[in-house]
Amino acid sequence: MLQIIKNLDLVEYLDELFALFARNKPLFIEGDTNLHLARINELCEYELKELKSVKDLSKALNHLSKKGILHLDEIEEFVKILNYFKYLFQIPFSNSFKKYLEKIIIPNEIENILKYFKDDVFDEEKDELLQSIKIKIKELNQSINQNLRSLLNSKSLESYLIDTQIHFISNTECLLVRGGFAKVLDASIVARSSGGGFYVEPSSILNYKQGIKRLENEADAKRFEYAKQFSEILSKHLLFLKFINKEFDLIDSYIARVNFAKKKDLNFITPSNDDKIILSEFCHPALNNPKPVSVEFKEQVLLITGVNAGGKSMLLKSILAASFMTKYLVPMRINANKSHISTFKEYISIIEDPQMAKNDISTFAGRMLAFAKMNGKKNFLLGVDEIELGTDFEEASSLFFTLICELKKHGKLIITTHHKRLAMLLAKEDKVELLAALYDIKNERPKYEFLAGIVGKSYAYETALRYGISASLVELARKSSSEAEQNINEMLNKNLELDAKLKMLIANNEKKENKLNNLLESLKDKENKLIEEYKKRKNELENEYFKAINAAKKTLDFSDLKDKQRQINAANVLKQQIKPESVKREEFKIGDFVKYEKIKGKIIALNKNIATVQTDMLQLKLDISMLKRSGEIPKSNSSKVTYEKSVSNASTKLDLHGLRSEEAIELLDKFISDALIIGFDEIIVYHGIGTGRLAYAVKEYLKTNRSIKSFCDAPANAGGFGAKIIRL
Repeated sequence: MLQIIKNLDLVEYLDELFALFARNKPLFIEGDTNLHLARINELCEYELKELKSVKDLSKALNHLSKKGILHLDEIEEFVKILNYFKYLFQIPFSNSFKKYLEKIIIPNEIENILKYFKDDVFDEEKDELLQSIKIKIKELNQSINQNLRSLLNSKSLESYLIDTQIHFISNTECLLVRGGFAKVLDASIVARSSGGGFYVEPSSILNYKQGIKRLENEADAKRFEYAKQFSEILSKHLLFLKFINKEFDLIDSYIARVNFAKKKDLNFITPSNDDKIILSEFCHPALNNPKPVSVEFKEQVLLITGVNAGGKSMLLKSILAASFMTKYLVPMRINANKSHISTFKEYISIIEDPQMAKNDISTFAGRMLAFAKMNGKKNFLLGVDEIELGTDFEEASSLFFTLICELKKHGKLIITTHHKRLAMLLAKEDKVELLAALYDIKNERPKYEFLAGIVGKSYAYETALRYGISASLVELARKSSSEAEQNINEMLNKNLELDAKLKMLIANNEKKENKLNNLLESLKDKENKLIEEYKKRKNELENEYFKAINAAKKTLDFSDLKDKQRQINAANVLKQQIKPESVKREEFKIGDFVKYEKIKGKIIALNKNIATVQTDMLQLKLDISMLKRSGEIPKSNSSKVTYEKSVSNASTKLDLHGLRSEEAIELLDKFISDALIIGFDEIIVYHGIGTGRLAYAVKEYLKTNRSIKSFCDAPANAGGFGAKIIRL
């Protein structure tokens, strides 16, 4: 694994992740990957305290299995683990992580042990004897200090003292004196100074030192009693300790990944098993300010050709790295909503030149050795950079073609090459996809973009010029190439340009279609809401009408029918005299430019009160009362869709603080619909952190809304984890 990590330029990136682990462990997490990912995503909703560094406890567990006695510092490592689980128990998790924690029960005897520790360290203050020993040792140290100070102030020793400091040599308090000190001081020499003096330990403090040592031995004996008592209890629960030690590594793996993702604003990808790899806006972690890569790899072989230094090798590494990190649940910078990444049993890269004097092997021989090791392997993702290196290209094309056709039966391959003959042979094969790195002829530099379905040109002459080869030499090389080769290259260039234009038109049309679909869905939602409001109001009015009729019937008195009839006739006369105010409707005709909310168009048909309005994207049938006059709409560009954004009462921010999840989602849905019609590309929603339930509800809703391109936590100065930036 270390070699593939190195070849994919992931060493520094993964070292940052490993630094967040509480103790060393493998990158791979055993068990159900989807379950692990669900738990990690749930933990992302909470702010958890960091794990303390914990030592490897394999030897301690083995010692307990033999009824051995652990040191208190070893027991403290177990206490760290147990206390962190107790901390997790206090957090109101939900879903799978809650169920996971509910299965972990700390035995009562071990709970009692934890009471003897404070901040994961054995608390000696809970034992009276240890506390009294601590006080006595402190008093003896003070006596030693006083004794030495009195000696320093002694007139008889004054002429022998080199200085008036108390020195610590070999963990012993000493005085620095000149030769002949024995005449006035009973002391033992500890060491010589560089200036010729003597570091001495006065005999008068030896009794104090012996007293301290005796007390320390007594304290050690007491600590041993505790260690023995604790070890006996831990031995009884050895199976639980093995279990909790293993689960701690799992929790450590989760929390390190969560903190890593939050620290760098990264996303996790749910792995798939259908052999398809679709990357959307992926950024390789080894690059500074990289251009995001979007690529689809659905067949068995992806052949990447095209311009030198145009990003072919990095694209190969990006595809391999994205799948590798997905398998090992490593977060990455990617559009998770639009990406689909499969994982494989094994990842293999043939990237570096194996030629070394030490190995006594040629480039081609090293490549053949690497391919030979592929025999019998299945379910792999293989990356081969510059496959044609090291031998005659005519022979190599047939050889590599045969090898690739055989290997694609058992796994997926990503290959970069400048070998046109090999590319043409593979282009005719089934389950082979072509991808060309593009060159900007006008600006004479690579675009770092890729076009699917074609074989690209290397642009060797242009690359040579860009990297300093003289123009005269390049021109001489051009003239020496055959006319037929130049014609082929010119045709290839034209093919590339035409395909690039076609792809651009298709992409623009897809973008326009997506905006149309979003607009139609928004209009449909508004129509449904209006219908519901109409039905609701109609029912309310009908109920009020029937209530009024029934109430009127109950009050009717038929005893004076003629008088009632006269009153009704008089009321009818008054009714006829009332002239309702007519609602002035603006009159429109075919050809008028109108607008409905922020949508502008032209009336192309009228049928009573219904107008058919042609916008730059679609036709709408609207009631005339909903229309307003507008200036002539600008002619739209066939490959570009734009919206007017100058809205007086529009806002790009929504605050959901204090709302229940159902209310917040309903308000968020309307806010996004309005933003789409107005034409906002980016909005921000504040949901806060709190218990995490509202944040979780918002995140789940955003995942399901097809109108949203992507979303992420806001920067620290704009709300941090309590807000989401949404791109429409």
